[in-house]
Amino acid sequence: MPETGSWQVRWQSAQRSARAAGDAALRRWRAAPRRTRQTWRLTAVSAATGLAVAGGAVAVSGPWDAGQRTAERAAAAGSGSGSGGERHGASTDPVRSAPPVLSALGGSAPGGPGRAGAPLPTGAGLAEVLAPLLKDPALGPLRTASVRDVAAGREVFGVRADEPATPASTVKLAVAVAALSALGPDHRIATTVVDGTGKAGKSGKAGQAGEARDGGDTGDTGKHRIILVGGGDPTLTARAPKPGPAADRPANLRTLAEDTARALKQRGMTTVTLGYDTSAYSGPDQHPIGPNENIAPVSALMADEARLDDSEFGTAPRDAAPAVAAARAFAGQLRERGITVDGDPAAAHAPRQAGEIATVRSLPLAALVERMLTHSDNDIAEGLARQTAIAAGKPASFAGAGTAVRDALAARHLPLTGAVFADGSGLDRDDRVSAGLLSRLLLDASSDRHPELRSVVTGLPVAGFTGTLSGRYPDKSSGAGTVRAKTGTLTGVNTLAGTVVDADGRQLVFAFMTSGTTDPQGAQKALDTLASAVAECGCR
Repeated sequence: MPETGSWQVRWQSAQRSARAAGDAALRRWRAAPRRTRQTWRLTAVSAATGLAVAGGAVAVSGPWDAGQRTAERAAAAGSGSGSGGERHGASTDPVRSAPPVLSALGGSAPGGPGRAGAPLPTGAGLAEVLAPLLKDPALGPLRTASVRDVAAGREVFGVRADEPATPASTVKLAVAVAALSALGPDHRIATTVVDGTGKAGKSGKAGQAGEARDGGDTGDTGKHRIILVGGGDPTLTARAPKPGPAADRPANLRTLAEDTARALKQRGMTTVTLGYDTSAYSGPDQHPIGPNENIAPVSALMADEARLDDSEFGTAPRDAAPAVAAARAFAGQLRERGITVDGDPAAAHAPRQAGEIATVRSLPLAALVERMLTHSDNDIAEGLARQTAIAAGKPASFAGAGTAVRDALAARHLPLTGAVFADGSGLDRDDRVSAGLLSRLLLDASSDRHPELRSVVTGLPVAGFTGTLSGRYPDKSSGAGTVRAKTGTLTGVNTLAGTVVDADGRQLVFAFMTSGTTDPQGAQKALDTLASAVAECGCR
């Protein structure tokens, strides 16, 4: 037998000492009261989070912008003419890296036994931690809550969880699930240029600003009519493409113009007139809150969300006629490519069976859902609600979209008692959902049984790092990097719904709603504290 060296003796001695210390610590842990154990957990998680934030080891990104998620702060909108609604001002701060404590979605906490193998939290344990926090005076008179365990698939804590309340932007979770259910995560929205020659058709929809709805050949010798047909892609852009993989870029009017010009030249056509068709959508295009920097008029054809500045998300002045602006931008791109566009673009209706000249398609629906949720994008939300209506064969209007969203959720057997979907963005105060519905939406999206809904979870802002939660958690907050949640903010309304992995490695989803608040910052902080408490708790 080989001789045991002195270093081996020291190593074995150290191992025995470590085991003895570990056994002693375990005995102290088991003997300690539950409240003391929870305090120890909170301290450990907070320390780990602070170290991880300082290290900044793991970047959180999404496919919709080649990994460059720009931080966005959520602030309550002021009341008054044209100012109601959730406001998200763009931050100029660089995106911080998410810490290692951020667990993989559907996984467990670092060192944990796995989300199904970890101990199941109890209602009494959660109530002991959350009930006092729900009494925070910064919260309004209506306070509802629902916490569900993903592996067990059931609610483990609830307070008035079935009572409908104004959701603000958390209603986007319902729109996301409805759109993904109706269309699938791989669906892409087409914007098309067609041959406009033929007999004029009738759309039955009034055009923007009194525009005519006829189409067909102009009757002018040597001039051919083409029609730009909007399919409702809310992320269509007219800007120069950003660096990065082409597969991560949104559909671009420049690409469409290049393909159209090439096809026209192949047919020997260099002079055209241009029409544009927005008949995919119907009903009023103006949101009930009126002209507002939070949202453009809802049109089946728009570029860059009708923004009049170079912003990509958040509030911005908007063009009052998005389709006209998009058509003019497209005409300019055609002219740059050697096609003469005679006159100004005019509203038109594409003839039935019109020949296709060129088409561009949006990123997959899953990517649109991610962008909508991360930045609480109201324009994408209204677009996806109408896409749900189109898929269901209903009018693509505010009313038709609301019906289609509700029907899609009903088909999933979700709790819809008292639910109202007046719009897709949550800007309408007539919207109503319950905390129980929000937590069920997140439960389905987190479940391995519903991979088609995965982007609902991956699109959630990460506390302290991305989207509308980037400015809500201080660097050393115990919830930073561990909470993923959708925010909802209107004047007097604050909501938060998302997912966490608790201290024992159990994946939970939660929804907290409050109305009648008078201190928006205080209410947001109270909700953030509730979410952090769920993450830090091993509540048994």
